[in-house]
Amino acid sequence: MLWRGRRESDNVDDVRGQRVSRGGVVGIGGTGLVIIVLFALLTGQNPLDLLGQIAAQQDTATTSSSGEPYRESASDRERRDFVSVVLADTEDVWHAVFRDQLGREYQEPRLVLFSGAIDSGCGFAQAAVGPFYCPPDRKVYIDLDFYDELQRRFGAPGDFAQAYVIAHEVGHHVQNLLGISAKVQDAQRRAGRDAANQLSVRLELQADCLAGVWARDTERQKQVLERGDLEEALGAAAAVGDDRIQKQTQGYVVPESFTHGSAAQRSRWFRQGFDSGSIDACDTFGGAI
Repeated sequence: MLWRGRRESDNVDDVRGQRVSRGGVVGIGGTGLVIIVLFALLTGQNPLDLLGQIAAQQDTATTSSSGEPYRESASDRERRDFVSVVLADTEDVWHAVFRDQLGREYQEPRLVLFSGAIDSGCGFAQAAVGPFYCPPDRKVYIDLDFYDELQRRFGAPGDFAQAYVIAHEVGHHVQNLLGISAKVQDAQRRAGRDAANQLSVRLELQADCLAGVWARDTERQKQVLERGDLEEALGAAAAVGDDRIQKQTQGYVVPESFTHGSAAQRSRWFRQGFDSGSIDACDTFGGAI
């Protein structure tokens, strides 16, 4: 992806180096996190929701600086610049799409860079939950160390794979602005567990499709894709499919507990958005997925 020297977004908040704790306890130990993530996968719940429930039982979060100021390495600086450019690209695309396809004004989200743990509008979260979007405060949160996990653990290298991650979370912001997220959450409250999981899958697949719309329009506007970039994004979408993650973490797959979609579904819906360039083509709630 040709990204160097291009516009960077002003909507990036860098709070790396800040230490976040609750009730005097700094986060949850590594073993505890593994148990929480595995339990969530087995029961079909969102790990972030479980962490939020645990955090809600503790005192208010305390944020403080560590003993020494945060020292940004050259690679950290490059990653920060990269995500700032990608976020700027999402702004350019969604402003145009909202204007031309919806006749509306796009409201930009903010992106928060953190390290280790963060107290968000959706509650306390550790980096182990991965990047996430919080509807109440309209912010995307990411610990940039996740990109190491994306390459090493999930086998999805490449800068466009990393760009897909940001575009997917901004896709959730688009859903929030359009009122889709609120409708899904309301329906989930009235549904049983299996039906609620299916609604979650459809919401996530739509965000993948919207990420594909972003990729197509970014290329149309700026001609920044290089050979292999599309394959990197498709590979990243597949790598974080529920079936692959469950197989890796627990050794077997439980389709009824899926909350994000299978590898095949995630890559297919990203491709649907990329090929169509249309929000209307991203209706994952209207039929089979």
